[in-house]
Amino acid sequence: MNINLTLIGQMLAFVAFVVFCMKYVWPPILAAMHEREQKISEGLAAADKASHDLELAQEKAVERLKEAKTEAAGIVDAANRRASQIVDEAKDAAVAEADRVKTAAQAEIEQESNRAREQLRSQVAALSLAGAEKVLGASIDASAHADIVDKLAAEL
Repeated sequence: MNINLTLIGQMLAFVAFVVFCMKYVWPPILAAMHEREQKISEGLAAADKASHDLELAQEKAVERLKEAKTEAAGIVDAANRRASQIVDEAKDAAVAEADRVKTAAQAEIEQESNRAREQLRSQVAALSLAGAEKVLGASIDASAHADIVDKLAAEL
């Protein structure tokens, strides 16, 4: 009977221990497990939300990048058009300047030509006067000779 009484005593002690554990130990453990489960589910939800937000941010970044590329292409096109316009304006200005310089050079050439003709006329007049003096052996009036030379020059 010793074995039976010991066995019954152990059973009663075990039942008391189980009741004690169920009443005082098990609820805090369950609460901690439930709290841990909640934190894990919140963490997973936050990770899913962060993943979704990351996808949205990547889509927005791609969209902004496309917009920036489009805007940059527009700016480059505008700059190229402006550069072509500036080059055309510079060409027009260069042509106008070349025409002005050409006109000025032609006028200067004409003036030099007229000066050279006048010099040549005066030299021809002086030579003809000197030749006439030698041929005639007498002095000729310079003013009369200038009148004659001017008449001849006007006829030519």
